[in-house]
Parts: sequence; C-alpha cells; structure tokens
Amino acid sequence: MDFKTENERLKIGEGKISGYLSIFIGVCSFLFTVCLYFPNVLTTSEFRHLYTEGFVEAFILSLLVLGIGFALSSFILRKKADIAAIGLGFLLSTILLFYLFPGQTSEVSTLFTIGLDWLVLDIFFTSAIFIPLELFLPKRLDQTKFHSEWRTDLAYFIYSHLLVQILGIIIRTPAVVSFSGLPIAEIQSKISAIAFPLQLFLALFITDLFQWTIHFLFHKVPFLWRFHAIHHSIKEIDWLAGSRIHLIDLIVVRSFTFIPIYVLGFSNAVFLTYLVWVSIQAVLAHSNTRINFGFLKYIFVTPQYHHWHHSAEAEYYDRNFAIHFPFIDMIFGTYLDKGDEWPSKTGLNDPEMPKGILKQTIHPFKMNK
Repeated sequence: MDFKTENERLKIGEGKISGYLSIFIGVCSFLFTVCLYFPNVLTTSEFRHLYTEGFVEAFILSLLVLGIGFALSSFILRKKADIAAIGLGFLLSTILLFYLFPGQTSEVSTLFTIGLDWLVLDIFFTSAIFIPLELFLPKRLDQTKFHSEWRTDLAYFIYSHLLVQILGIIIRTPAVVSFSGLPIAEIQSKISAIAFPLQLFLALFITDLFQWTIHFLFHKVPFLWRFHAIHHSIKEIDWLAGSRIHLIDLIVVRSFTFIPIYVLGFSNAVFLTYLVWVSIQAVLAHSNTRINFGFLKYIFVTPQYHHWHHSAEAEYYDRNFAIHFPFIDMIFGTYLDKGDEWPSKTGLNDPEMPKGILKQTIHPFKMNK
C-alpha cells in the first residue's frame, strides 16, 4: 500500500480516504476485542468498570458498521478492492474474535497493565474529531496527512499511550510516599467535597501551573532542552504530531502534572475527566485547522496560540507555554498574541536533528555537552 509522502492532499471521491478509514477502524475494532480476552494485562484498571456488556457490544457493532461501510464505499469509488480488502480482513477477524469470546474472564491482580484499551479509545475518538477538521478546515492547505514523518508521530502516539499505566505507577508511588507524612488530610477532604465543575477547574488550573513551570525549565535548562527539542522538531504540525515527545520529557512532565492530582485528593471522576480533557486539548492545540475560536482564544489555548510556540523563528520559542489557560502566560509575562497572524513555518533550524523515533530517542544522549 503506497502512502504518498510528497505534499499532495488526499481528495474526496477517490476512494482512498474511505479505504484508509476502513483499515483504521478495522485495526481499532480488532485490538479492542483482543483487550476483552486479556483485560488484566491490556486494559487500564481505572476504566474497566466502564466496559459493561452493553457498552462493549454497542462500541464493537458501531465500529463494524462504520468499517464495512467505508470499505464498500472505497470499493465502489475505486472499482478495486486493494485497500478495502485490508480493512475487511481486520473487520472479519474482529467478528470471529468477538462472537467466539468465552464471556467474563476472572479478575487477576497485576502490578501494572499495558493501556491498549486507552490507546484504541483515544486514537479512535480523537481521530474522529480531528481528521474531519483537518480535512475540511485545514490551515495549511498543502500539508498532506501522510507527510514524510507521519509514521514517526504515530509511533510516538502508540508508545506514550501504552505506557500510561506504567508511568502512572512510577509517578504515583513516590508522590504518595513523599507526601504521606504531611498534614494534608484536611486539605484533601475539603477538595474532595467541592462540586465537580469547580473541582475540575481547580485540577486544570493547578496542573497547568505545574506544567507551565516544568515546560519553562525545559526551555531554559540546556540539558533539559536536549529532550524537549525533539517535540519542537515538528515541521508539519498536526493533531498526531503533538505526540512527538521524548520519553524523558514525557515522564518528567507527567510527573509534575499528575502529582498534585494524586496528592491533593481530587476525586477519581475528576482525574478521569482530566485525562480526557487534556488529551483532547493537547491534540487540538497542535491540530492543523483554521477554525476561528473568537473570544474563546483568551480563555482556552487554541491551535493558533500554540502554533506560535512551535514557530521556526527562535524569538517565539519562549512564549505561550500554557496548555489550558492563556492567562497563566499573562501572569508570567510569556503571553504572545499576534492577532489573526499565524507562524509561516514551524520546527527547529537544526540540521543535526535525526529522523525516526529510535534515532531521536538516542539523540539527546549523544549531543556534545
């Protein structure tokens, strides 16, 4: 299957878009069904109570209907089954696995799990939102979905989501141990008693303060910049490219943002909602869409706001660090508002930056001190 790497946008009506969507949906449905066979290892423990029989059946059936519909559409438009056949293969495999499923599996306690379910759900729902936005309302018209580094960005997206549970344990354990002796039980009790909407706002605000701080340090401390430069190497920025984050960067930033949620006693419902919120907003901030958010750009971080942070012009590297609320940058004097203007280019002017996830993972450790 030939994915074009030159700047040629996929065109509606050729059958390629529907064909690729059938493959994507087929893979998602197949992987989610595999999770049902090994829930103790492949599903995120905090989400298991959501997977009722009704939800699972409705979700799988919806994927099958969508996938088969896109496959048939691709076949009709292209008059050949080259792409659609791959999608149908995954969809048929899903049907066999799902209807051969033995039923409820026994619960086995495990130290950590691989969040395959979180990966499938997140990439499915975020792509369902942002692929149409970038397809019908793109900011950069010449930017193709299958640009030269899309495989690299997809690899980053996959491993960062599969490690979410392991990272949670790495972060939670020292947080609980470090703060267990402090007299914060009263604070935790008061926070947990706050109404859900206000509690969610506090969680977003506090985590954004912590993230602004560590984000700022990653720009100012040369050793830390080695790792964060990987994220700024994105030249064709879109919803998927925002996942390009070095493992060290990922662990440190998530530590600083998750610890206050663990320590201050925010409810589990707030934590799960925060995970969904931050996933969507982080993707939105990097998306290639020209939507005019109007006055909302002063309340929430928008693509235009964050794209200036990724500008190829070095003078804008140290602006717009916030991920949720622009007023945090206003407080610290790092706010940048260029009106209706967008950066002409994004990425780093660094010829030594390698291509590919493996080389980029090693690169910070090989740089000269």
